[in-house]
Amino acid sequence: MIFFHTPPKHLKLTSPATLIATFLGTGLLRPASGTWGSLAALYPGFLIAHYFGVYGLLVAAALAYGLGHWASSRWISGSSNKDPSPVVIDEVVGMWLTLIAISYPVNTDLLTWPQVLLGFVLFRFFDIAKPWPVSWADKSLRGAHGIMVDDVLAGLIAGFLLFIMNFHFH
Repeated sequence: MIFFHTPPKHLKLTSPATLIATFLGTGLLRPASGTWGSLAALYPGFLIAHYFGVYGLLVAAALAYGLGHWASSRWISGSSNKDPSPVVIDEVVGMWLTLIAISYPVNTDLLTWPQVLLGFVLFRFFDIAKPWPVSWADKSLRGAHGIMVDDVLAGLIAGFLLFIMNFHFH
């Protein structure tokens, strides 16, 4: 059994597009690359939320989306696989959008590891189950937008649910 993906032939392992698309190589782990990418996003997301709050996390997610769009485009250019599993920068964006729910308002009581892990579980559920509109984005959008937007929607749904749960139970 091979435990690592390899980048496409037109990209080197150390190229910026590979490092961004795979979130510093995390997406190269097998199996369940998306889960590895989501897990790898937790600690940086937690730190960004802790030190820079909701706005820092929003800026980081937007920056990761822009870089991820570029890197994803480079990854899939000349490839028949239009949503390759090693590309996990989309999971990073979705995970960070989910974490916004426990970063707003800035409340250190909500920014706990149990809340972060609940956010992880909710995001992975919506990313894998793909309810509407996540399924629509996954099937309808092409190119780098097709890679990125379904995870953005899964992150927003998971974040909204997490926000409602926090509001109800706190």
